[in-house]
Amino acid sequence: MLGLMQDWPLLVHKIIDHAATYHGTREVVTRSVEGPIVRSNYAQIARRSRKVASALEGLGIALGDRVATMAWNTQRHIETWYGITGIGAVYHTLNPRLFPDQIVYIANHAEDRVLFFDITFAKLVEELAPRLKTVKHYICLTDAANLPKANIPGLVAYEDFIADGDESFAWKEFDEHTACGLCYTSGTTGNPKGVLYSHRSNVLHAFVAAQADAMGLRAVDSVMPIVPMFHANAWALAFSAPMVGCKLVLPGPKLDGDSVCEMLTNEGVTMTAAVPTVWLALLQYLEKTGKTLPKMSRVIIGGSAAPRSMIEAFEKQYGITVIHAWGMTEMSPLGTLGTMKPNNIDLPYEQQLDYKCRQGHPPFGVEMKIVGDDDREQPRDGHAFGRLKVRGPAVAKAYFRGEGAGSFDEDGWFDTGDVATLDPDGYMTITDRAKDVIKSGGEWISTIEIENIAVGHPSVAEAAVIGVAHPKWDERPLLIIVLKAGKSATREELLTYLTGKIAKWWMPDDVVFVDEIPHTATGKIQKTALRERFGKYRLPTAAA
Repeated sequence: MLGLMQDWPLLVHKIIDHAATYHGTREVVTRSVEGPIVRSNYAQIARRSRKVASALEGLGIALGDRVATMAWNTQRHIETWYGITGIGAVYHTLNPRLFPDQIVYIANHAEDRVLFFDITFAKLVEELAPRLKTVKHYICLTDAANLPKANIPGLVAYEDFIADGDESFAWKEFDEHTACGLCYTSGTTGNPKGVLYSHRSNVLHAFVAAQADAMGLRAVDSVMPIVPMFHANAWALAFSAPMVGCKLVLPGPKLDGDSVCEMLTNEGVTMTAAVPTVWLALLQYLEKTGKTLPKMSRVIIGGSAAPRSMIEAFEKQYGITVIHAWGMTEMSPLGTLGTMKPNNIDLPYEQQLDYKCRQGHPPFGVEMKIVGDDDREQPRDGHAFGRLKVRGPAVAKAYFRGEGAGSFDEDGWFDTGDVATLDPDGYMTITDRAKDVIKSGGEWISTIEIENIAVGHPSVAEAAVIGVAHPKWDERPLLIIVLKAGKSATREELLTYLTGKIAKWWMPDDVVFVDEIPHTATGKIQKTALRERFGKYRLPTAAA
């Protein structure tokens, strides 16, 4: 027997319609790429999104066509997403921080037909255009007065492009499993692989993100997604914020500590989200200027592990609750969030902090397990390590065009490539990427845990740990340090600082100091580059 409920497809454009109808005057504030602060609201964005849809249909863009965007978090970028998806086309975010060859590969592999881009990237697009085989239309997200002079075929200003669009355009109707968004991940081996979101998965994931024990979004919140829209849907905030009617604050291209602080303060932001490198810059700015963030109540930190010292700084010095999060492009991206549960909420703060430093527990809609090398499930005791596998309605079941099939098993589990532990309460802790974990004498050493403790030293700006060959133990840890400007520290001081905080056999065999640590396009430490640089490094303990 089937239920007698209405068949109401979960389509993304229903989110912006809901926002326009029930939260129409709620502000959307953008620091524009051109410079000025631009104020709009959900009702205006919904109308302009329909104009985008109408104009795209006029170009012949239809169901399933890929439309690329290379843009910062702005009102216009939001409008393109809803306009693209409203005709059944697929928004495809291009990460401008990737190497040009990677961008070319991704755009050609996706067979993008249109490219929307910010004026910031005009020079890059000019260089790429001759190599983009399927892109026929280039639209710069600006007006005619600010349109850059670039040798880009058929270049059009966005405001001119949508000028004659129909703001009463009727959204197309289609199955909720229809492709909606495409984002390529470089977290796998070989070429980047495409994760193809559906309307259904994006809507369900927005519900998950808004839950009280996830991001806890409410209409009274003022939310600023600093994490870019080209990083896995800005962690769902482009959908979940309009869904509940939050004020939406979009920071544009200026992500330095001063600019971020200005937007957070002036717009009364209560919740924001970004990777640790952004928060490091903000905390250094706050420390230098003595400023505070009186309206801020919580901050989401994800993308890579948040150091204990960073969590403490936000919570103890500024009274801002930190929610440590973990996820992947393949998961839309939220997988776990570190909110407190009844059995730890009343613990002394230092013990609560132990939980906050973990990656969190999965919300409804995410299942996870850890498995050993034999693929047998490991106990959820907080101690056993294993490869982390996940599944759920917003988790990929395959990559675009069938690549990377080995990451998905016959029971529908996706192998994340992370090594983790799970405790009895569901808190998950990432100990390493499987490719980064150090195996010393047959035992695993967590590079992430050593790094997070090392950055707590008052002189350390950033830390990385890699495994270096050892004649007896196969591999031993090498600690790589970037010092804060004007600060100093010695090898002995850092090793003394780690003593008692990690197991003795985890202690790095040496420490090296560098001017900077390389990062990937998504802000994560580029361990491959460090292993290449220090591949022949001879540890002092390796002497015969």
